[in-house]
Amino acid sequence: MSIATLRRPSFGMLPRHLPWTDRSGRLSRLKLAVFLALLAPAIFLLADALAGTLGARPWDAAIHRAGWWTTLFLLASLAVTPLRRALRWGELMTVRRMVGVTVFFGAALHLVLYAGQEAWDLPKVASEIALRFYLTTGFVALLGLGALAATSTDGMVRRLGGRRWQRLHKLVYPVALLALVHFFLQSKSDVTEPLLFSGLFAWLMGYRIWHWRTGDPGGVGLAMLAAVAALLTSAAEIVFLSLKYPVSPWDMALAQLDFDAGIRPAWWVLLAGLSVAIASELRQRQKHTRA
Repeated sequence: MSIATLRRPSFGMLPRHLPWTDRSGRLSRLKLAVFLALLAPAIFLLADALAGTLGARPWDAAIHRAGWWTTLFLLASLAVTPLRRALRWGELMTVRRMVGVTVFFGAALHLVLYAGQEAWDLPKVASEIALRFYLTTGFVALLGLGALAATSTDGMVRRLGGRRWQRLHKLVYPVALLALVHFFLQSKSDVTEPLLFSGLFAWLMGYRIWHWRTGDPGGVGLAMLAAVAALLTSAAEIVFLSLKYPVSPWDMALAQLDFDAGIRPAWWVLLAGLSVAIASELRQRQKHTRA
């Protein structure tokens, strides 16, 4: 037997199709960390289900938890491009597909859990989706996510061509809007979290509009976007609560400044946006210093 036959493969190389490896087959710490972060909610949900700690209505709790994480991951997938540009972090683009595909599987799990709550009565599930608007919006969003996941491979990019593929994947914007509408409608009285997610979505779309029209907004532009998104979030909450409860819009506006009652969604949106603006400015100064 020759020496070449006994030679072992390099331990630094792994199969390239693994979610935690880069295109050269090397371990990517970023992809591994994101993969574990995406997997963690499902593991914790399964652990709570097996332990019987999901509360008096376990199916309902599991449905809402899966939907919450799916919406969060959907926003995270939309945040990849702005963060990559703002932070000059090119490697971040390597996890966008992984996050997007996870969103589809999370939405599918959300539907499967709903079917389980209905005792797997699929005709009833179908009729409920057709008759209840909030379920219809969620199902249409799931179909859109399915189309995006099915065309996310390198092979589909080559088949469709770059331009057609990009046009198709802009479908993620109306899909995200439908997901937020679904979140709002099923939240009933407490819309704190849907408002927070909607404010973050407003910032993400505002960034894209700015970039399409004038290019990189820079640190100052990002801070302005944060302020506008926060104001829109605050206005939406004031209008919603004023219509729902017999309280004047002025009193609701003053309640935005009452931190003893809790931090309102607009402030979290402002904090998130300003954090990106500050990080972008620091990154830009670091780049100039090195130059």
